[in-house]
Parts: sequence; C-alpha cells; structure tokens
Amino acid sequence: MSLPPGFLDELNNRISLSQVVGRKVTWDLRKSNQGKGDMWAPCPFHQEKSASFHVDDRKGFYYCFGCHAKGDAIGFIKETENVSFIEAVEILAREAGMPMPARDPRAAQKADHRTQLVQVVEEAVKYYRLQLRSGAGAAARDYLAKRRLGQEGQDRFELGFAPDARQGLLNALKAKGFSPELIVASGVCAKPEDGGEPYDRFRGRIIFPIRDGRGRAISLGGRAMDPNARAKYLNGPETELFDKGRNLYNHGPAREAAGKGQPLVVAEGYMDVIALSEAGFHATVAPLGTAVTEAQLQLMWRIHAEPVIALDGDTAGIRAALRVIDLALPLLEAGQGLRFAVMPPGLDPDDLLKSQGAPAMQKVIETAQPMVNLLWRRETEGKVFDSPERRAALDKTLRAAILRIKDPSIRHHYGEEINRLRREIFGSLPKRSFTAFGKGFRKDAPQPPAAATRASLLASSASEHVEDEMRIAVILATLAVHPNLVHRFETSLELLTLQSLDHQRLRSALLAEADTPDVVMARQNLAANAGQALERLLELTHVRICPPVRNPQDTEKAMMCLAEELAKLEARRGARQEIEDAVEDLSGLADEGLTWRLSQAAAARHRADRSRLDDSSDLGEDRSALSKHLQNLIDGQVWVKKKG
Repeated sequence: MSLPPGFLDELNNRISLSQVVGRKVTWDLRKSNQGKGDMWAPCPFHQEKSASFHVDDRKGFYYCFGCHAKGDAIGFIKETENVSFIEAVEILAREAGMPMPARDPRAAQKADHRTQLVQVVEEAVKYYRLQLRSGAGAAARDYLAKRRLGQEGQDRFELGFAPDARQGLLNALKAKGFSPELIVASGVCAKPEDGGEPYDRFRGRIIFPIRDGRGRAISLGGRAMDPNARAKYLNGPETELFDKGRNLYNHGPAREAAGKGQPLVVAEGYMDVIALSEAGFHATVAPLGTAVTEAQLQLMWRIHAEPVIALDGDTAGIRAALRVIDLALPLLEAGQGLRFAVMPPGLDPDDLLKSQGAPAMQKVIETAQPMVNLLWRRETEGKVFDSPERRAALDKTLRAAILRIKDPSIRHHYGEEINRLRREIFGSLPKRSFTAFGKGFRKDAPQPPAAATRASLLASSASEHVEDEMRIAVILATLAVHPNLVHRFETSLELLTLQSLDHQRLRSALLAEADTPDVVMARQNLAANAGQALERLLELTHVRICPPVRNPQDTEKAMMCLAEELAKLEARRGARQEIEDAVEDLSGLADEGLTWRLSQAAAARHRADRSRLDDSSDLGEDRSALSKHLQNLIDGQVWVKKKG
C-alpha cells in the first residue's frame, strides 16, 4: 500500500527508537548516555557479550559494529519480527497511537485474506490437539511416550493427531464458518483433481504446527503412524502463508534462546528439534522438508553468527551437510560461518540423546568442525593420491571451491587452511599455493613468509648491525664445524666484538679447543660446552646453507671462507668508524662538501668489501689505506669549491 507524504516522518517523530529496541536488548548503562539518547547494548542480531550495538535516538538509527546491522525503527521491527514493511509500520503506528491511512482496496483484501488463512490454520491446530487427547489418539500418545516425550513437551510444541478420516477436519472447520475454498487455500485440506469434495490432507499422522517468527500458525507437518505409508513425513503445500524455503521449524523460540547465549543448532526434522529442545538445547531449528535454502541460511545467520549444523551420521546426513557447504561458500562473510556437528554413525540427535544423554550431545556440539574441514573431507575421504595426476585433480577441485568464496579475506584464510591440511598428506606445496586466492587470484601472488624466514635476523631486527651479526654467525658456525682451524684464526676470533650471549659462549668454547688435534673430539667438546647456543646457531637458515657448514670435509674451502668473512667484517667496521670520525671532524661544514666527502668514504668502503684476502694476516691493509685516503681528503679541504 502507498503511504501519504509525511506519514513516516510523523511516525518516527512520535516513537522512540530506544524504546522500540529496548524490548529486545539490555542496555549497557555504563556505556550509554540516556540524556543524549546515545544507547549501547549487546547486539540482538548476533551472539555477543560486549555492547557493540549502538542506538542514536536523536537521529533515529541503529548500527552494530560487530555484524554491521543498521537501520531505523521500521527496519528493526522487520528484522526482529520477520514481518513486511507495511506490517512493521502498522505495529509502530499502533504503539504511537496513529491511525493507519486508508489502504488500497486490493491490498487490504489481500491482507484480510492472509489473516483469514492464519485463522484457519490456528483452528486446525486446536482440532488436532483435541484429537490427540481423544480415544482416537491413543496409538499416537503411546508412540510419543516411547519417544520419551511427556505431556509438557507435547503441549509446548502443540502436537496433535489427525485421525484416519477423510473429512473430519473439513467438517469441523466448515462448522466454524470457514468456506471450503478458504480451507483449501490454507493448505490443511486438498481438493481432488476431479473437482469433488475437499478432503483432509493429513490422515493417520501426528501433527506438528509450523509457526513463523512472529508465532503465527502458517502450516502443518505430519508424521505417519503407518510404517508402510508412502511418505514418512508430510508438509503442507506452498500457500500465501507458507513458503517452505523461507521458514524454519521452531524459529521464534530458537531465536529467543539464541539471544540468551545458546548456540543455534540446525537439526534435520521435527522430532530432532523437539528432542534437542527438551534436553535443554532450546535454540534448535530445522528446515521444512527440503534441503537448506539460501533464504534459510540467511534466516539462521540473523539468529546466530555461526549456526551448528547437526545432521545424522549416516550417508544421507553427510550428503546433506555437503550440499549446505556448496550453498554457503559464496555467502560467507567475516564473522558469519557454519560449523558441523556430525553424529556418531547410525545415530541422529534424538538417538544420541536417548542412548547417551544430553552431555554426549553437548560434547558433539562443542567439537563441531569448521566448514573447511568438511570441504577437505569431501574431496579426500576414501581417495588415493598416489600419482601427480590425482594430486593435481585434487588441487583443481579445491581451487574451484575456494574461488566460489566472494570475501577476499575469508578466501585467503581458507587457502591457508587447505595448505596446512595438504601438507599433512603430501608434505611440500607447489609454487602456486592456495593462499594466493586471497590476493586477487594472481598466479604469481606473493606467498606469506615461512616460519624460518620470520625468525631470521633480517626479519626480526631493523638494526644496521644485523649484517655484521649474520656474518659473525657464519664465522662461528664454520669454526664449530671445522674446529681444527681455530688455532689459525685465534687472534681474529679473540678480537671480534660480540653482542649476543650465545656468540660469546660459543667463542669461549671454540678458544678452549684451539689446541685439540682430534677434530671429532673437539666437536664433541663443543657440543657439550656450547650446548643450546650451538644448536640455535646451526638452526639459522643463512648458516645452514653456508658452504663450509654444509661440507664439513672441505677444510680448504672453509679456511678461504673464514678469511674472506673476517676481512669483510673488519673492513666494514673500519670504514664505519672512519666515517663516524670524519663526521665529527667536519662538524659545521657546508652540506655540499660533507655530502661529497661521505660519498667518497662510502665508495672506499665498498672497494674494501669487494677485496678478497687469502690470509688473516692481511686484515689491516684495507683499513690503513682507507684511513690514509680519508686523511688526504681532510687535509685537502675537499669541501672548498675551487675557483675557475
């Protein structure tokens, strides 16, 4: 229906958003400022303990910083009451004392018709509840007793019984003044194709009323008492009231329980929902005779951010879970997912509760697996990957599944988890790992650093001395692997400036072995004296790949590498010291001259770095030459511009 201009503005002026929302939340009075209409509470749309749901009463808008739900009073009523826009307006108008404007006759007629259909279904519920208590319902009562469902539970879920009579309900409803056409339109009765008299749709069945989120009876479901019946369960047909794919059994009570902190459990059928609810799991729902639909998933996520899909442990239950995965992958968002509680083989939730009790079911729910585990299980269980072709096929299938995830962040994290699971089976990964999918799916997307890389000196420190520390590590490791060379480089080893306690301890152990002629014994002594310091040193990536460490038999190469590393280390340190001295000497000079002089010093240092010395006795030559060069620059006052 169309509303006259200004009607909604007037409605919003008359109502207080905080009062509307306050019926569904508990305000955090420490965080809220009632005088300014600035209110905070735990969000009613997702389970949380902190107050991240904000209501601005003056502006008339709410926003959740957790699930990002937002809107005004009408939107809040729509979401929490599961009603249409006009129905939400009507609810608020009644609260504000505003008469609704005259409706379009056709729209009014349609709304009145829906109201009449609800009345028919409500009367059918009453009729079938009476029948369960009558003599005709004795067998149904016995069945429910065997399922351990007492009278309180039967009343709570308004269970009934449809006798095996062709027109029992039809006649009862007609007696209350409902027309046969309206009764058939409600779905509780059906009209034969030959145009004859309508008949009761449900016969010889236990009846389960189906209510929407507002608690209105919109349809019925029935379980056959006859084990040979063509359909064990029968639901009402699609009507103006009832859309199977857009409703959930036990929606209203489950939403209320989830709002109090219970996890939302999604079971397979009516009896599972009732059994779980009676065992204390009140936030339980079930789809209505169909596989879970996208609309039902969205409805679940309105109730809880992470529903637990509790399906039977048989083959059919697993297949149903896998269908839910395919449906959910494109819909995943940050903080909005699914977990899967797989029942023990051959048991459904009702069976598990009867045989092992509520604690066993609680354990199954608490250990529910994330969806990525079920995805992996689907693609790998019962399969053999003993060839490159089969492993490539697995990669292709998994990539196709991950590509269906629209959220880049979730896509990336799925890729990381698939990588981890894949390593457990195959070990190393191909160059193009699944985590690349979180970065726009480029084939050459950069991979996250390995643990060894993150632990390296270069990654863990931004100090300008890191390169020296890495070179010292190589020198010490080389001497540890070739302790017979310690006596030759003993003086240089003693003169090293060591910052690390591990390095200092290892140097002491090496110097103690300078005169040990037996290499094997020297290594054993080092291992005993240096202990974990030596182990940590040899675990460093840049140390492990060093040639003299990888080749403990090649003493000649080790000697050459030691001489080169010590020469480079001394040259770098000498150059750095000379530059520092020069900067001090040049204090107050023109920037241009200072810049040029420092560039000359840097060039000299690089020349020293490139030099290769064959023996440690030559280590001082580069430093002397560099000092002489720098002194000449100072004496010549190179920062003074020459004339003409």
